[in-house]
Amino acid sequence: MGGMNPPRHPRYARHRFPADVISHAVWLYFRFPLTLRMVEAMLAARGVLVSYETVRLWALKFGQSFAKQIRRRLPAPGDQWHLDEMVISIAGKKHWLWRAVDQRGVVLDIVVQSRRNAKAAKRLLRKKQGVAPRVLITDKLASYGAAKREIMPSVEHRQHRGLNNRAENSHQPTRRRERIMKRFKSAGQAQRFLAARDQVANLFRCTANTNAADRRRARARAFQVWTDVSEVARA
Repeated sequence: MGGMNPPRHPRYARHRFPADVISHAVWLYFRFPLTLRMVEAMLAARGVLVSYETVRLWALKFGQSFAKQIRRRLPAPGDQWHLDEMVISIAGKKHWLWRAVDQRGVVLDIVVQSRRNAKAAKRLLRKKQGVAPRVLITDKLASYGAAKREIMPSVEHRQHRGLNNRAENSHQPTRRRERIMKRFKSAGQAQRFLAARDQVANLFRCTANTNAADRRRARARAFQVWTDVSEVARA
């Protein structure tokens, strides 16, 4: 190439580090249960000297953008939606993380709310307006029934705690990140981080009952999507 650097994509134009470094740092932070300092150390091991604060700013700037593009490229959700809520502590106050997951374990949406009531459940279902499942599966919290009757009255609703392990299991990575990050600083931070983290996790999900060759092919496709949404190839 005659020693010339390739043109930088406009989204990276004001950044000192190349796009592949920024993309890799953002991927590490959202893909694995790592602190910002851990990502800083992993980059340093590769000779990339960048502060953890810079990694935080990269995640803040690019995380949501990448997640939105990933969401548009994923297959349509399944026809069974599992809804569940978990309590999280933010600045010493109790909040509720509401999550919708399909039967494959793909996270459809999350909503961080200060209340555990029908209004919060309605907000989660309204975010999925335009797409309706065949059946909703929840625990016996009355708020789900009230929200479903208003937002999706024709959808079958099954309420049984034992049926909802899919949604409950999807909370486990959030618990790990909550511990590593020493709890979330604000509801907005939790919403932004978890929405991006869940979409990256959706992209790189590994189905346990597939063989090694299929997993490698799926991983290669996921990395290609990541390259496309982060626009590294064109940077």
